[in-house]
Amino acid sequence: MATVVMEQIGRLFINVQQLRQIPQLLESAFPTLPCTVKVSDVPPVFRELHIRAGYRQPDQSWRYYALTLFQRHNETLNVWTHLLAAFIILVKWQEIAQTVDFLRDPHAQPLFILLLAAFTYLSFSALAHLLSAKSEISYYSFYFLDYVGVAVYQYASALAHYYYAIEEAWHARVQGLFLPAAAFLAWLTCFGCCYGKNASPELPKVAHKLFQVVPSALAYCLDISPVVHRIYSCYQEGCSDPVVAYHFYHVLFFLIGAYFFCCPHPERFFPGRCDFIGQGHQFFHVFLVVCTLTQIEALRTDFTERRPLYERLHGDLAHDAVALFIFTACCSALTAFCVRQRVRASLQEKDE
Repeated sequence: MATVVMEQIGRLFINVQQLRQIPQLLESAFPTLPCTVKVSDVPPVFRELHIRAGYRQPDQSWRYYALTLFQRHNETLNVWTHLLAAFIILVKWQEIAQTVDFLRDPHAQPLFILLLAAFTYLSFSALAHLLSAKSEISYYSFYFLDYVGVAVYQYASALAHYYYAIEEAWHARVQGLFLPAAAFLAWLTCFGCCYGKNASPELPKVAHKLFQVVPSALAYCLDISPVVHRIYSCYQEGCSDPVVAYHFYHVLFFLIGAYFFCCPHPERFFPGRCDFIGQGHQFFHVFLVVCTLTQIEALRTDFTERRPLYERLHGDLAHDAVALFIFTACCSALTAFCVRQRVRASLQEKDE
């Protein structure tokens, strides 16, 4: 009996020793990555206000930047928040597809476009924060791609709000103008963000931000107007629709996120202490993700419960809306490409 007990203890000791070797095995499985550097060690284009450390070294291999997904740096949380959210969107997409026929039901197409656009903007954003540190042209290229995703999502949100969430009174006011205006403002957002990112280095950061914020704010005011009108009408009449609460929180989460996007808080008050966690942009990402998931849940419910209303209001509008979505995406991508070519030529002149 004593021999058996000693054998079991010996095996347990061996297992414990093997467990202790796991961190060493994991460390040897991945190449050693260069340490992050301070703000003074990277070109000005990569520097963020009040963020003094945690920058990745430029001019490394693509493999290095891909592997920094698992490294602690000042963009790690920005990458993972949108990467995980993109995965959640895929899971939701699969779940919704079990009960919704996206191919044969034309009234389901705006919901499909919203899911596609949400996945696109989240994926493009994650790529921008992960890979943009390689070089100046990579920085501009990936952020311009990110802005294409933003424009696509803006139009998709406007379409879904107009199609599923709108009330008859507001539909009568904006019919015929809403979607073309939403497409134009989505493109204007892409152009403004690209131009703002590429604006003259002599301009203050505030001016750069205005080019990004003003078109986005105009687009959001139009895109959200069906939802705001519905919330106002509902509470004015003594609201009993539970979906309106989802729409209310969806708007609230976006506004909180927009505040953190516009204002570098709290790092402004604690410079150097929010280099890895606690940046305003990280809070912006979190609130934007919660906003998107709440929005999708609200519109998914509207798609199910308000079908008689939107079928009567819109008819075959979904087919035209899909064409306008493709047109908006193509115009935004072409704009981003043209601005990128201009940036590339400018960088080449500077190198010469």
